[in-house]
Amino acid sequence: QVQLVESGGGLVQPGESLRLSCAASGSIFRIYNMGWYRQVSGEQRESVATITSGDVTTYGDSVKGRFAISRDAAKNTVYLQMSSLKPEDTAVYYCMQNMQELKAGRPAVRRAYWGQGTQVTVSS
Repeated sequence: QVQLVESGGGLVQPGESLRLSCAASGSIFRIYNMGWYRQVSGEQRESVATITSGDVTTYGDSVKGRFAISRDAAKNTVYLQMSSLKPEDTAVYYCMQNMQELKAGRPAVRRAYWGQGTQVTVSS
């Protein structure tokens, strides 16, 4: 069974930085694109940054120039380096990895797997 474990959230002051990590474990056949999403209570989940298996990246308008997504394919891990954090970045951050799991020795249908979420709070 595939699991995604996130780490790195916390409380920081405006202008500071944080780095989030998300590692996948289990019977993995192949990982395709990865991404980070965030959600504020009562609002819809929004895309923050995505990265393809070919390292093509996209960013939400509100984080361009401040956040950077990267991945370590050998470790099945995706990172989000967040700089110049603002109070409006406060949210629960979720990682997503789109992959094929190995089930009974065969690749299963490709689908998205999600982390448990990590709280990021930016406040003075």
